[in-house]
Amino acid sequence: MKGITFLGNRQLDVVNFPDPTPGPRDVILEIKASGMCGTDLGAYRSPNGRVAVGATQVDGPVIAGHEPCGVVVAVGSAVTDREARIGDRVMDHHYDGCGVCRHCSSGWTQLCLDGAVAYGYGGHGAHAKYMRVAAHSLVSLPDAISFPAGAAIACGTGTAYGALKRLSLEGDQTIAIFGQGPVGLSATVMAVEMGARVIAVDLSADRRQMALEKGADVAIDPTAVDPVQAIMDLTHGEGADRTMDCTSSADARRAAVRSTRVWGTSCMVGVGGQLQIEVMPDLIFRQVTVVGHWTFSKMGLADCARFVADRKLDIDSLFTNHWDIADAAEAYTLFDQQKTGKGVFTSFD
Repeated sequence: MKGITFLGNRQLDVVNFPDPTPGPRDVILEIKASGMCGTDLGAYRSPNGRVAVGATQVDGPVIAGHEPCGVVVAVGSAVTDREARIGDRVMDHHYDGCGVCRHCSSGWTQLCLDGAVAYGYGGHGAHAKYMRVAAHSLVSLPDAISFPAGAAIACGTGTAYGALKRLSLEGDQTIAIFGQGPVGLSATVMAVEMGARVIAVDLSADRRQMALEKGADVAIDPTAVDPVQAIMDLTHGEGADRTMDCTSSADARRAAVRSTRVWGTSCMVGVGGQLQIEVMPDLIFRQVTVVGHWTFSKMGLADCARFVADRKLDIDSLFTNHWDIADAAEAYTLFDQQKTGKGVFTSFD
């Protein structure tokens, strides 16, 4: 089979790999959709094509992609019917851990005390026709959700949902979401569905327009106005009840904290970069809480899928590009510009 590998410095290759076979507690997925995530750009841009996410499981080139969605086509000898059956439509909670520590037992495998493997980084990922995963990492894909939407939920959209839950967002509140890429736009869609007023902030005019089309009340261009002052003006001088950074930009993160109202909460979602704030005026004197959020638990992934299915949310419309694996270089060159919506690979031959 063919798999996409990152070489470093914005270069990639499509390499031939043997088709995987399952170990006793593994399953093989035929990938129907593999989403492109902003975190992938960290590896794509890095000098060696790697980022430090979790432990290492394989030697040599690693197949990229950590938003897996597909169909079970083979199961290991110790996998029970309750865990997986051939033909099941599934998403994957893209981590493997010890399975017994407090974090693995609660579904937060990525926090495994023995060190988790993250598929697409330390273990082979989903940018290929087939993928071997631990049986315990599977989450059922509701029939009402397409494979591309399931891939989005398996990381970016699921992360946005988890962050909103972490913020305890309520319907009478205002949230300012910095960054309207795949994660931020997903947060906008779901925050609107939860009844909140959304203020979207992004450098890209196209992404600001997408946010407005998805129900954002206002879209702010931080190059045209001071986003903190603009948010204060929109909230009677108090600031947003909740803010979220999906950019990893130090400027955006600082603005997110400073535009949070007294007793409010700001959530850091974007991976990488720094948070540079003044502790007393930005936090202590305003009783502001800052939290970090990393993806979701296995149950959180299932909860997000149910939320999307029950509310009939149009996650498919987040995608602006569907790609064949043969077009991988073009796909990542475009995605690297961070001006479009979400991209997804749906053909791997």
